[in-house]
Amino acid sequence: MTHKVIQPEGWAPAKGYANGVLTEGGTLYVGGQIGWNAQQVFEVHDFIGQMEQALRNIVAVVEAAGGAPEDIVRLTWFVTSKRTYLAHQREIGDMYRRVLGRVFPAMSMLVVSELVEDEALLEIEATAQIDR
Repeated sequence: MTHKVIQPEGWAPAKGYANGVLTEGGTLYVGGQIGWNAQQVFEVHDFIGQMEQALRNIVAVVEAAGGAPEDIVRLTWFVTSKRTYLAHQREIGDMYRRVLGRVFPAMSMLVVSELVEDEALLEIEATAQIDR
């Protein structure tokens, strides 16, 4: 099976991983995205802001592969605070719809003690099916 590494234009190079891998069959695996920008700088330090940036990063990888948010079929969320997530349900829903619209893929959420990047409050990975 052949595959293509996906790297959105203008993004700082990923070190030791791929932001996305597109298979010959059109399945796109998006590596875990955190709340930093294309230059790997955290511009926001709050939970909702980082969640929005992580989702925007996922959309950027999907679009770089030729897809659209509607092609996302799975999201796996890793959050460092269940309490923060539960306390912001309404804001999360509003922000989610702003970024992804009415796209509701299969989802899982895990609460983790920490992430590799110390400033990261969450990480989201995605799978998309791009049939173009």
